Amino acid sequence: DPVGDLIGRYARTHGPFTVTDAAASLGIATAVVRDTLARLAAERRVVEGDFLPETGTADPAQGAAPTTQWCHTDVLGQIRRGSLAASRAEVAPVGTEVLTRFLVEWQHGSPGTQLRGVDGLATVIDQLAGYPLPASAWESLILPARVSDYAPSMLDELLSSGEVVWSGHGRIGNADGWVALHPADVAAFTISEADTIDTTALHDAITTALHPGGALRFPQIAADISTGTTTPAADIESALWDLVWAGQVSNDTFAPVRALLHPRRSPTTPRSAPAHRARGRAPRLRAGRLSARYLTEHASGPPVSPTASGRWFALDRPEIDPTIATQALCDQLLTRYGVITRGSVTAEEVTGGFARVYKALTIFEDNGQVRRGYYVDGLGGAQFASPATVDELRRHALPDRKPPREATILAATDPGNPYGAALEWPRSRDADAGHRPGRKPGALVVLVDGELVCFVERGGKTLLTFTDSIPALESAAGALVALVRAGRISRLTIDAIDSEPVRGTDFGKVLVEAGFSTTPRGIRLRYGTHA
Repeated sequence: DPVGDLIGRYARTHGPFTVTDAAASLGIATAVVRDTLARLAAERRVVEGDFLPETGTADPAQGAAPTTQWCHTDVLGQIRRGSLAASRAEVAPVGTEVLTRFLVEWQHGSPGTQLRGVDGLATVIDQLAGYPLPASAWESLILPARVSDYAPSMLDELLSSGEVVWSGHGRIGNADGWVALHPADVAAFTISEADTIDTTALHDAITTALHPGGALRFPQIAADISTGTTTPAADIESALWDLVWAGQVSNDTFAPVRALLHPRRSPTTPRSAPAHRARGRAPRLRAGRLSARYLTEHASGPPVSPTASGRWFALDRPEIDPTIATQALCDQLLTRYGVITRGSVTAEEVTGGFARVYKALTIFEDNGQVRRGYYVDGLGGAQFASPATVDELRRHALPDRKPPREATILAATDPGNPYGAALEWPRSRDADAGHRPGRKPGALVVLVDGELVCFVERGGKTLLTFTDSIPALESAAGALVALVRAGRISRLTIDAIDSEPVRGTDFGKVLVEAGFSTTPRGIRLRYGTHA
């Protein structure tokens, strides 16, 4: 059967084809091809049908009937198996490293996704609205990682114009504290309840002075409180900051927070440091070099401490319907994470926990706003995301979307870091020695291709590694050196890596080659040090 063998060989080496295609390729009359294919179909060697989408035109060899195709049974089986595999890939959960790469890019923290200017900063604050972070991390790690040209004046512009509000959420030692930023139009939903503190008559007097509304400068507050009495300004300022960290009072600029993070030292001032120490310092006011703003604020009165500058006001918390508040919370979580998981909600310490959010998200699902599915491997089936976000997440799993070995450094408390929140911390090489990573103020994480490479304790005294890959460690070392040389942190001093003296470890040698210098106890890198 030479004709049958010839057409059968053509069918085995091609996908779905028409009679005209085969006749033109083999140089055989269409009638012969058609009759032979009919005979092969009877022998179940080929199958006739509509396999391709472009089936609406007429094939001259088949009269006026719509075009149909033919396909070898073995080829059709391969196509079906490939289609099934593709369908399974569309619903298969992605790995945790894919979630990490997605989340960093979703929050504009990776190269190529960073924003610019005041508008870019406003977009970032919209995404991070209401998330408390160490005050020392906001302008050293959080905002510069997302806004490529960030400058403190950008944040002050948004604060002074009333577009953004900041709130305190507790102290971290004497020179730092938890701070959240809120777009003014959603602040009623994102500002959490104020903390309850033991108040004194001085606290109550400050609250009364700020209660009518508006904003007062510190001399005005002191004047209202000290009517008929003499109250030291230092006591008033201390009580004012108690109310700030309790979330009851705020300011129209971030300058007092910066001054608190970088106080002017004196022989009687105890040494203290913020969780993240950047190279920047609050400007010192000296006689003959006073700023115009300072002269405007204090022309008729004693100098005011930099930590009391600006205008102070009481934070407003209007009553909101619980249903509306829960809906706004879900919208914010979707904006922040893209994919909501139990761990990410738990890490935010949401009132009512994941159960409250889950009930609201099921209503979102019924309305078609989100889909529930098993999107990330190992995180359970109660994951929610919009359809477009799911597509974006899966695109990060494609081989061509995997970036080169680029390292990303985040504060351990950064919502862009999924470890310790959506994801469990991986086991470090020092796990048996008792050191544990955590979402601690001052700590850093270094991610390479979505995988956690190392965890740096506050100040860098102790460093934990999670991989033996030399290329990944080299990328992490380069990123740490670049972070210090860019001035985003002032110095790193590393004494031990995985509980071993740093100078005797392979990663320690990599760090020295990258730019760290050796010391009697370990290795160190300061801002201003160049290779």
